[in-house]
Amino acid sequence: MTDTASALLEAYDAQLREEAEVLSADHIDRLGPLWLGTFGDLGFVSYRSLDGIADAALDSLIAETIAHFGTDPHIQEFEWKTRGHDAPADLPQRLTAQGFQAEDPETVMLGEALALARPVELPGGVTLRRIDNQADPYPDLLQAATAQVLAFGAPSSADDLLRRIEKGAGQVEVWVAETEREMLCVGRLEIIPGTAFAGLWGGGTLPEWRGRGLYRALTAARARSALSRGVRYLHSDCTEDSRPILERGGMTPVTTTTPYLWRR
Repeated sequence: MTDTASALLEAYDAQLREEAEVLSADHIDRLGPLWLGTFGDLGFVSYRSLDGIADAALDSLIAETIAHFGTDPHIQEFEWKTRGHDAPADLPQRLTAQGFQAEDPETVMLGEALALARPVELPGGVTLRRIDNQADPYPDLLQAATAQVLAFGAPSSADDLLRRIEKGAGQVEVWVAETEREMLCVGRLEIIPGTAFAGLWGGGTLPEWRGRGLYRALTAARARSALSRGVRYLHSDCTEDSRPILERGGMTPVTTTTPYLWRR
C-alpha cells in the first residue's frame, strides 16, 4: 500500500467508523465496542476495532448483538459491516457460524473532492438537479426511488430517502441526472459532521444509459457541492462497475468491505 493510501486508510478508521456511520439512525445503542444503529426496520453494526478480543468473548458479543436486534419485532434484518484489513481474520467465519450471510464485497474508495469536481459533458437533453432542497421533495423522491429499483434491481423507497434527508438535518443531499421524461441516475451526498469527509452513496444508472458519463457527471456535481461546504475528502463503498470511474477521477482503493446480513 502506498503512503497516500495508508494515510487515507488511517483517516478512514479514525473518522468514518463508529458514531459517524450511525449519525442518521433513528436510535443508537452501545454494546461493548459496538455501535448499534436502528434505521426503520433495519439495523446496522459499526465499530473501530475488535482486535484483542478473545475468541469466546467475540462469539458472545455476536450472540448478544443478534439478541439485541432479534428482540425488536420491527427489525427484519441487520448488517454487520466488516473490512478486509480488520482483525481478527476469522470474523467472517464466526459471523457465518451464527447465521449471517455474506453479500458481495465492495471496495472502499477515498480521495480529494477537488480531483472529482471537474465538469463532465452530459448527453444531449440530460440535466443534473438536486432534489432534496425544495418545499415538498416527496414526488421527486418517488421517481428517484423508482429509478434506483431499475438501476440496482433491489428495493428502494421514497420514505427511506425522506427519512435520511430529515434525520440528516441539511447534511444529506439527493442528486439526479434526468431528461424531461424520466430520472436516469440517482445518488446521495452525505456530509459527516466533525470530519473532513462526505460520502457518495446510492449512485445507480438505468441500464440503458450506462457508459454515457451520467454517473461520473453526478459524482462531479456532488463533489462540487461538497467543496462548497468545506469538505476535503470523499469516500464511497463501490462495486466493480463504479470503481474504475472513481479511480479515473482520482480516488484511491484503501480496503474492502463486506456486509454480513442477519435476516429474521
